[in-house]
Amino acid sequence: MSDAAAEVARIHREEWARIVAGLARRYGDLDLAEETAAEAFATAVERWPVDGVPPNPGGWITTTAHRKAIDRLRREARRHDKHHEALMLQDDSPPNPVGAVEDDRLRLVFTCCHPALSMEARVALTLRIVGGLTVPEIAHAFLVQETTMGQRISRAKAKIKAARIPYRVPEREDLPGRVAGVLAVLYLIFNEGYLASGEQSDPIRRDLTGEAIRLTRLMRELLPEGSGEHGEATGLLALMLLTEARAAARVSADGELVRLDEQDRGAWDRALLEEGLALVRDRMNAARGAHSPGRYELLAAINAVHVSAPDARDTDWSQIVALYGLLERIDPNPIVTLNKAIAVAEFDSPEVGLALAERLADRLEGYHAFHTTRAELLRRLGRSGDARAAYDRAIELAGNTAEVAHLIRRRGQLAAQHDTPTNGEAS
Repeated sequence: MSDAAAEVARIHREEWARIVAGLARRYGDLDLAEETAAEAFATAVERWPVDGVPPNPGGWITTTAHRKAIDRLRREARRHDKHHEALMLQDDSPPNPVGAVEDDRLRLVFTCCHPALSMEARVALTLRIVGGLTVPEIAHAFLVQETTMGQRISRAKAKIKAARIPYRVPEREDLPGRVAGVLAVLYLIFNEGYLASGEQSDPIRRDLTGEAIRLTRLMRELLPEGSGEHGEATGLLALMLLTEARAAARVSADGELVRLDEQDRGAWDRALLEEGLALVRDRMNAARGAHSPGRYELLAAINAVHVSAPDARDTDWSQIVALYGLLERIDPNPIVTLNKAIAVAEFDSPEVGLALAERLADRLEGYHAFHTTRAELLRRLGRSGDARAAYDRAIELAGNTAEVAHLIRRRGQLAAQHDTPTNGEAS
């Protein structure tokens, strides 16, 4: 890849959401914002190798995108006599108030997460517009066909336009009713960065994890302290920080995923760990009173148990099983139960964990982590043939390059006579 092409890729990775958000605020049209941003990047791919990378690459792409948007609106104004859009080109009046916080990307998240859209549409649209993920990447995250996901995103954008959904952060008194959808989206954006699914993507996308953390911090600051919504935002922030702290140890020098029990804990980011653990302690103290912990608070507490162990062998699996039990009560879904099965295998036995996991076969057949879990537990039980078949299916479904490399190596070890028992959660 040339230096110019590499710079275009970097700007796309780091500034896509900012550029699209600025265009959406200016022109009030998500389709226009996304399409003209994409055209500007395509123009950079053509011109920068010839003309050289400009001194301010992000500014160049932003300006180019605005020019393309104006050109398109002028053409549309002439073709359809859209006077209100044409007037926008010369409108120097002060912009309308934008809500409770001055941040283009957070406003864009709230637009994509409007209650008029289904939860599935909110998440998918935000991953596309704010996260910059491709339709295939989003479809993989949702375990659906690409055509289905493409239609879902197109319908969501059309509904925003038809319903004139405002591009703004709600007033503070309206925030509580909007928080759950936004936090769900931010968590999925973080997860895509934590284990990127694109074949051409880096295994870990720190741009996505960093942006999700930044936006979650903003969300937490918006919400009234003592509220359940503030507690969940705090829990999500803690969960992200404790996970991000391990990023430097999660991929080996040769590009293979490193399981949690094999990671160099000395390479973890102590500042992020300490901040995350302090937030978990704050939420657990609140839970001793009238407050009951929510989904993200419990997930953060589970991660806190993992990272607090000096060595993987010291992990308190009984506490993790108990926390997953609480999580199942408030968020009953097969992914939670699968993770609980992994913890049960460590606390009790591989047989018991496998039996729990295999109850989920019908619901998780298309989920690679289900087959990875089966493969690891089957190998511990000496069922090498079954484990190999499970690894094959996991490799077929996994989209992350580092994870695929890890699974291939684990499958290749099955011929060994004495396989070392493995410990639970992968990374």
